[in-house]
Amino acid sequence: MKGDVFIKLVLITALGVGGATLIGSLIGFLFKKVSEKFSDIILSFAAGVMLAAAVIGLVLPSLEYGGKWGILVTVAGIFAGALCLNIIDKLVPHLHKLVGPDIEAHNNSDLSKVLLFVTAIAIHNLPEGIAAGVGFGSGDVSQALIIAGGIALQNIPEGMVIIGPMLASGVTPGKTFVCALITGLVEVVGTLIGYFSVSVASAILPFALAFAGGTMLYVISDEMIPETHSHGNQRGATYALLAGFCLMLVTDVLLG
Repeated sequence: MKGDVFIKLVLITALGVGGATLIGSLIGFLFKKVSEKFSDIILSFAAGVMLAAAVIGLVLPSLEYGGKWGILVTVAGIFAGALCLNIIDKLVPHLHKLVGPDIEAHNNSDLSKVLLFVTAIAIHNLPEGIAAGVGFGSGDVSQALIIAGGIALQNIPEGMVIIGPMLASGVTPGKTFVCALITGLVEVVGTLIGYFSVSVASAILPFALAFAGGTMLYVISDEMIPETHSHGNQRGATYALLAGFCLMLVTDVLLG
């Protein structure tokens, strides 16, 4: 694939990953009180997709490109990615910590709380965008699209659930939409950073792939699965995760 065409594909994918948050937010406007069980099924399905994408599209290629020390580089990268998000979690509360009784109990448009809310989501979206961009660094378009698709799927339910609490806290619909737009743009920027960083320094590709895989595995285990199992629909959530995982396996075989 020629360079210009490839870069255009990366840009379109970046817009798609970021735009998924906006799609979710629009659904959130239409259905302000999304059923928790319905949201859990969607999020679990996305977790399965992301799990397969992380392993097939990031971790295994990291081992392949790592050469003699591939296993050490991959393991180090996975833990580095997870540790990075763990540190971010310590510094900035994430979505499930902000979308709760605390924010819903205040029916006002307190600017500092809104800024904290948007900042928390944006900071957590950046590594996800980077993961999507790093996937293109291997040159395998099908794998990169699988990774980006998994992240985009995860962004839809996240975009859905942020709308209701923000409106309930007194933020106007216009400002709420702008906030959702900002969080989506962060993922676009992250995708471009991830792609160009591994393109400029191809030597870091094995570590970068594993690092991105580690961030995705951390998000799945620390945030997505606990969230989907907290509303009494564990069995449905589990089968939805398996369905998402198997869908990506089938897709990988068909595209491979």
